[in-house]
Amino acid sequence: MIPRALQPILEKRLQTTPAVALLGPRQAGKTTLALEVARSVPSIYLDLESESDRSKLSDPQLYLAGHEEKLVILDEVQRCPRIFESLRGLIDRGRRRSLKSGRFLLLGSASLELLRQSGESLAGRISYLELTPLLINEVGPKGHEGLWLRGGFPDSFLAGSEEESLQWRRDFIRTYLERDIPQLGPRIAAETLRRFWTMLAHHQGGLHNAASLARGLAVDGKTVASYLDLLVDLMLVRRLEPWHGNIGKRLVKSPKIYLRDTGILHALLGIADKESLLGHPVVGASWEGHVINNLIASAPEGSACHFFRTAAGAEVDLVITLPNGKVWGVEVKRTSAPSVSKGFHLGCQAVGVDRAFMACAIAGSYPLADGIEASGVLELAKLLAEA
Repeated sequence: MIPRALQPILEKRLQTTPAVALLGPRQAGKTTLALEVARSVPSIYLDLESESDRSKLSDPQLYLAGHEEKLVILDEVQRCPRIFESLRGLIDRGRRRSLKSGRFLLLGSASLELLRQSGESLAGRISYLELTPLLINEVGPKGHEGLWLRGGFPDSFLAGSEEESLQWRRDFIRTYLERDIPQLGPRIAAETLRRFWTMLAHHQGGLHNAASLARGLAVDGKTVASYLDLLVDLMLVRRLEPWHGNIGKRLVKSPKIYLRDTGILHALLGIADKESLLGHPVVGASWEGHVINNLIASAPEGSACHFFRTAAGAEVDLVITLPNGKVWGVEVKRTSAPSVSKGFHLGCQAVGVDRAFMACAIAGSYPLADGIEASGVLELAKLLAEA
């Protein structure tokens, strides 16, 4: 098992909170992490996609009351929404008997649905964490190129060959489109959603243009918005909002769109190996998305992440506002000999960043001009995690 950076945080939350919801896309490693955490405490695991496990919860109050001294892990909990009302009563009764923490670990792969359901019943009783696919600070420098090409889903990253990895990702995409999304309720033709997903892949890192996407799919703008919301809620696509400050400039107001896993991006575009990737027009946007997704996932909890761009050409690829109020600006370049662009310099001045970085394909870090630091992605991710 590759150690996950989230494990100590999850263990700490379970020591202080009655229920913890661990959210993340399917196959990101939620179950593996949950079972690893459960090894150190008495626990019981229920997979709510299993008919036999769901039948055990036909009377959830009765069944779960018999395991109140254990950590109860409920996997794919969005499949059984009625459980939340029962959890509230069990948590409240347990609090009166000094059972105040570590009662339930809820695993879910549909963020909006799970948050909505749990928010109705478990306000003040639940803490949320998001588990992303594997990150660069989890696989280390030797695995970085493979992580970029194959993406961070463990089965794809650890596959025995590039062919096996690509086939796993193709199967993953098909399963999501034909099985998982219909189970969540939306009735969208699988081929239509695949086309939309592929169109987003071709526009990786670009400004969201709903009208253009709507024309390509022969649907209206509201339908495109609903498709995008769905993929964002499933944690497959990231919508990076623009930074807005009190400055007298014409700011870009459309969000940028990134597929959150570059392995899925490459599978949708038919990119099979590194040579094909390096010769593909999406290579720069793919690298940018890979770096930005890793840095956002590595940032301290409570950080706010945006991009900055003006009509005059000032641009910062990633603006990170840390919980302490400090602002970091990052420009992403796939180069081993970085140089500071005028647009980045102007963007950092306009935003008023406290620290500025060029995230590039190097190991280590060193200073550039005007207080800007050149940094490898791994070093910058670690620096953010420690901030």
